[in-house]
This record gives sequence, structure tokens and C-alpha cells, in this order.
Amino acid sequence: MKKVFSIEGLGCAHCAGKMEEEIQKLPDVSAATLNFIARKLTVEAPEDRMPGVEQQVREICSRIESNCRLISGDDPGNAALVKRNYAIEGLGCAHCAGKMEEEIQKLPGVSSATLNFIARKLTIQAPEHRIAAIEKQAKAICRRIEPDCRLVDEGGRAMEGQEKKSLYRIIAAVLLTAIVWVLPLEGVPRLVAFLIPYAMVGWDVVWSAFRNLLTGQVFDEKFLMSIATIGAFCLGEYHEAVAVMLFYQVGELFQSIAVGRSRKNIAALMDIRPDTAVVIRSGHEMTVSPEEVALGETIHVRPGEKIPLDGVVLEGESTVNTAALTGESLPRDVKAGERVLSGTVNLTGLLTVQVESLYGESTVAKILELVENASEKKARVEAFITRFAKYYTPCVVIGALLLALVPPVLLGQSWGEWVSRALIFLVVSCPCALVISVPLSFFGGIGGASRAGILMKGANDLETLSKVQTIVFDKTGTLTEGNFTVTKVHAEGCSEEALLELAAAAEAYSNHPIGESIRVAYGAHIEEDRIGEIQEHPGMGLEAVIDGAPVFAGNAKLMEQISVAYEAPEQAGTVVYLAKANSYLGYILIADCIKHRAKNALAALKQLGVKRIAMLTGDQKKVALAVAAELGVDEVRSELLPGDKVGAVEELLAGPGPLAFVGDGINDAPVLTRADVGIAMGAMGSDAAIEAADVVLMDDQLEKLPKAIKIARKTMGIVRQNIVFALAVKGLVLILGAMGMANMWIAVFADVGVMVLAILNAMRALRITD
Repeated sequence: MKKVFSIEGLGCAHCAGKMEEEIQKLPDVSAATLNFIARKLTVEAPEDRMPGVEQQVREICSRIESNCRLISGDDPGNAALVKRNYAIEGLGCAHCAGKMEEEIQKLPGVSSATLNFIARKLTIQAPEHRIAAIEKQAKAICRRIEPDCRLVDEGGRAMEGQEKKSLYRIIAAVLLTAIVWVLPLEGVPRLVAFLIPYAMVGWDVVWSAFRNLLTGQVFDEKFLMSIATIGAFCLGEYHEAVAVMLFYQVGELFQSIAVGRSRKNIAALMDIRPDTAVVIRSGHEMTVSPEEVALGETIHVRPGEKIPLDGVVLEGESTVNTAALTGESLPRDVKAGERVLSGTVNLTGLLTVQVESLYGESTVAKILELVENASEKKARVEAFITRFAKYYTPCVVIGALLLALVPPVLLGQSWGEWVSRALIFLVVSCPCALVISVPLSFFGGIGGASRAGILMKGANDLETLSKVQTIVFDKTGTLTEGNFTVTKVHAEGCSEEALLELAAAAEAYSNHPIGESIRVAYGAHIEEDRIGEIQEHPGMGLEAVIDGAPVFAGNAKLMEQISVAYEAPEQAGTVVYLAKANSYLGYILIADCIKHRAKNALAALKQLGVKRIAMLTGDQKKVALAVAAELGVDEVRSELLPGDKVGAVEELLAGPGPLAFVGDGINDAPVLTRADVGIAMGAMGSDAAIEAADVVLMDDQLEKLPKAIKIARKTMGIVRQNIVFALAVKGLVLILGAMGMANMWIAVFADVGVMVLAILNAMRALRITD
């Protein structure tokens, strides 16, 4: 028996690992998996032992983390979990944001909490009856860690003019500092004179550091800057103290501007949310919110308006701009009977559209949710940097303390000299350059991919895609058009027209493209009373009673199953064999054209260094080999039943590097899930694609796959550049500072300067398009 639990109050990944390990060791447990991100625990045990196992599991979880609470999948309380989104105003510190997230995750009743510093967005999931109290506690946590921080419910706007106020304050402080510097002041008057510009730019930092100190929040950047600058004042280095605080505030201002610009770029890029819909009710037009439109209702979309909901055109012809969804600049023409997608723009004519999906299930809603949540799925390198920063700062602070005490106490050296070196250590110890630039790089890469019509569900998917060495393709609809055409009819014992008629009758109710191509080739009407019972044979074909006699239409496996001898054609293509009772009647050859530019796309993948390209198909071996030879595919698995594809992918996973599977996203959901990276093509309206795939290519252009890999690799290159540059500079300055070869100005560059350069480099990711 398998049972799934939701876990509330689980805030520690390390604790989650301990829980999983202990639960797996329970005598009656056959398997246990704890997903820390999803806060889900899956336990397998005999049904009669499950109540006892559940009690033991609850005891383990509450012992390891006291706030932890399990809710079973059949617990009515589980259905009461709600998700609430908040905008965060006045949040200027990435390190503080991490602390907020960690503390909110530990609040009693919180199932999950994610703070996206780049988007200034906090998402909390908790029981509905607890959400109000949790919201109050979360606001208190945010204000305590960063006093200017304010939580507003989703839809709240960031404060206007915040950057301008900071800029004016910095300019005023710079002018005052310059004046004081040239004045012939000495002693206390000089100290007081420098304290004025220092207070202008640093009072909020010092006050925040003091408040945080009272609550035990010691190792944050405000505390480090306060101690370093106050220490500089104590040593008589007034101008350096003011300069350090000034440069710190400049860095904070630049960070705020950079992050804000990145968020605006993403918002502009994905500005596809329709504001209203014009619905026809009782013969009159009514302007309503898209959420208020029901299935089956009719809407009007005028030229220049965004199509608010997915639907089918009932009347009108127009040209539709799909750039926001697919990244393509060329619009497409639509007419009655064709499907249109929400988020696209109607350019020329009035369209009357019948709504096929509610707003929450529409393409635009799914895409917006993907883009908004993409940066919440952290990459491994991003998670490592978060953990690294947690230990790096305390270690450097301890090093600074030892540097200030050990030489003067044990070696009798100058206190002033070594305290000065310790202050340099404190300035360098801020991890801001890494904490902000790494997630900003991923955010930019995901935005750049979205601009090109490539949606990535998270930074972890982008990271994995950059390392892909094996790419496996589905054939039909992915490498080929999926539009089948009858190219040959070979009959034995009857005329070709009679064979085609019989095949069309057998396929009369089939939705498969092969059946449709046979009906199109026959072209005439089939009398329904001729057709009796129809039975499908998955992966082989079908059996139909026509004119009272059993007719079999399918591949070679079906003929072998019914023990009918058949003649295989020499030409490559998909073959449908026909047999009536036990008599072989002939075959119909159907060809599926290879997609335009598919060969170029695969060649581009090999140029990128992809070591192995494979193809999976249920088609016959001859057809598969012909397609593979034309495209340059390295490995082919043919004549696979639907369930065989997962097994084939599992075998291929043993090959070099991560594996990506590319499918049309409709029938390939299990394989998309099993691959290291699942990539869905041309599935803008497919629930299966958006749910199962990690990456969605918003149209049928196969050449976007190498572009997606290029974007992923360039983004990871920017991430690595920032990490190496920041650590190298900080490490070098730490060593020079300890040796007395670096002053406070160099320390300021190692902190603020490196942060500014890292952020500038990270913003390049937004401009990645190929």
C-alpha cells in the first residue's frame, strides 16, 4: 500500500534527509521518499501495518523538527491548503530575503514558503484557517529582518520613487563629504563634520543592524558594514568610514535598479495577460473579466485586441500575431473552424470565437504561471551558493576577530594596525555579489528563452539542459510532419479501389492520422450501417466487422497475430496491411514527410557537442531507418509499443551525460517525465505537455532546440563567471588584507565593486537570444 502525506512546517532540507533515512529503516516500510521542495512524503508498507507505520512516521518527523506536522492524502484538512502570493516592498537585501524565507518556512502551519528576491514575491501555502495568522507573523518577520520591508497582498505595487530618494541622499552626502574633506578642521569638529554625511547615508543601516542584533541576527551585511565603519571612526579614519557607507549605499541602489529593470523586462516580455473579454449574452455585447466567461460562450475580438481565451473561430477571417507565445515575428492567418490561443493579438479583422477553455486553464494562464514560478525552482549551483553564503560570512567574521586579537595579544603588535586589517576582512565578507548575481543570471536566462518562444520551468531545468549529451526524439509529429499521405495501394484478390474502400470503412471512426489519411485518399462517403463492432489492438491496428465479415487493418504484428501471410513492400513508409477473415487482401503504403529544417537542427545539435542522437518510434524498422539515415540519427529503436518507450529511455539514460527527450507532448507524457529533461514541441494547448515537460517549445520549429541549449549554456557561463570572479577577488583581497597590503578602498571594491560588476554581467543573460 502506498500513502502520500503533505508536510507542514518543514523548513530544513537537512532535517528532511534525516527523516527520510529514518523512515526508510522502519521494519514494515518497503519504500519511502520525502520531496523537500514539494513537502510531500510517500510511504509504502503492507496495508494492515500502515496505521502503525503512520504513527511511527509522525513521531520521527516531530522529533527531528518539532514544528513539523503530517497531513495524510485522505485527511480532509489536506484539501484546505491554500496558496497566497504577496508583493514585497522595500526589500533591498538578497541575504536578508534568504533569512526571511527560512524563518517563514518554520512557522507552524506553513506547508511551503518561497521568497523570490528577483520578482519581490513571497508565496505561502498553508491551511485556509491559518493563513491570516501566518500572514501576520510573516509581516513581523520581514519587518524585523529589514525594517523598511512591507508585505502587500498580490497586486500591491512597489513604491514609486524609492531609487530617486536614495540617489538624492547619496548625492547630498557626497557633496557634504567633499566640503568637509577640504575644510581645515581637526579633532572633535572634524569628527562631527564627517558624522553628518555618514548619518545621512548610514543611519538606516546602523539602526537596522542594531535591531537585528537584539533579535540574534548577527551575520548580516548591515551589521558587518556598521561594525566596519564605526571601527574606522574609532581609528580616526573618518573619510574612509563615510566612503565605505557611501559605496555600500551606491551598490544597494544599483542592485535595486538592476533587479527592477530585469523584472520590468520580464513583465514587458510576458505582457500577454488580457484585461477584458467582450462576450455575447442575450444578443448583446458585454465587457467582462476573462475569468467570468464560461465554456461554450461566444466572444468578439476586434482588430488590435488580445485574444482573451482559447477557442475556435466561428466567423471572420484575420491575421494573428503569435510573437508573445512563439517568439516568431511572422503572423499567421486564421479563418472559421481554426483554433486561436489566448495571449495572441488579432491584427486585421473581427473574429467571433467560441470559448473552449476557462481562463484558469487557458494557454495564457498556464504560460504566465510557468514564467512567474520558473525562478522558484532553484538550480543546484544556486542552492550551493545559498548554503555557501550561510557559512562563508560567519567564517570570515571569526577570521576577522582572530586577526584583530591574536597578533596584538600574543605577539604584542599594534592594536590599530591589526584592528584595521580586521575591518577590511569585515567589509570583504559580505556575500552580496554571489547571492544576488547568481539568481539574477538564471532569471535573465529564463527571460531570454521566453523571448525566443522557449519556456523553461525552472533554473534547475536550464542547468540540466546546458549539460545534455544525449537527445532522444519521438519520430511522428516531432521529426516528421505527422501528416500522412497514401503513396501506394497494392491489392491481391481485389481491385485497388475496393481495398481502399475497405480500409476507409475500417478506419471510419479512427482519430489516428493514418486512418484520416486513408479516408482522405478514398474521398467517398461510407455507409455507417455497413460497419459493425470495432476493436482496437494497441500498437498493432484494429479489427472491424464490415458487411458482416471481420476485417483486420494494421501493421505486420497484427498480421502475425492472426496468422495471415503478407507481402512486405520494398519502399519505406508506414504500411497498413488488410485481411478479411483469414485472407490477405494487400497493403496501403503511407508516407510521413520529414519536417522542414529538421536535418539542419540535428546537425546544429552535433555541432554543439551533443554526443548521441536517438529516435524512438512505433513505426516499422524500414521506415525508421530511412528517416534516421536522412536526418543523421545515431541510434534507432523502432516498432515500439507505447509502453516500450519508457523502457528504451531508461536504457539510454545509462549513456553519457544527462538525457533530453523531445516529443509532441500529447502521447509522450510518461517519457517526458522519465527523462532528465523533457522537452515538448508544438503543444501550446496541450495539458500533457505543460504538465509533464520541463521545457516547452512554443511552436513546431525544431531549430529552437539548439537555440535553447545555447541559451542554457551561455547562462551557465555567466553564472560561472560571476562565481569565479567574485570568489577570486574576495579571496585575493582577504589575503592581501591579512598581510597589510590592502586598504579599505580595495576592500570596498571587493564588496561593492564586485557586486556591481557581477550584476552587470548577470544582466547580459536577459539579452541572450541565440
